Amino acid sequence: MKKLFLTMAFVGIGSLAMAQQTAPQDKQARRAEMQQKFQQREQEHLAQMQKDLNLNQSQVDKIKALQDKRKAEMKAEFDKNKDQRQAKMEQMKAKRAQMDAEMKQILTPQQYDKWQADRKAKMEERKVAMKDRGMRGGKMHKPMNTATPDVN
Repeated sequence: MKKLFLTMAFVGIGSLAMAQQTAPQDKQARRAEMQQKFQQREQEHLAQMQKDLNLNQSQVDKIKALQDKRKAEMKAEFDKNKDQRQAKMEQMKAKRAQMDAEMKQILTPQQYDKWQADRKAKMEERKVAMKDRGMRGGKMHKPMNTATPDVN
């Protein structure tokens, strides 16, 4: 019964892992779609600021220019640190591989397989939680409080 259950679990996890692999074209399409949504969200946010703060067109243009400048600076900083991030990722992968090898020496094959399955299941849970968190946050739907306080 345990073997059957473990076999079913591995088949299920394997099929999920295969389903998670996407083609480069899919990634590019998703990236383009996300960029479009991000730009739309920026425009909506700027329109909401214009409405809430009663901005004139000159102010809107200056704010847009400021946002574009900041975005360019952030992208430059991101690109500058890309090599460091990749090196850290490689270090982490090497450490993970070393830990896997050491765990394989300590555990029995059945224990190791169960440990691997548990680890993959927890990673999937974290991915789902992060996606859920990303869906909920980040949008400014509530207008700014621009009312003047009553002074008595």
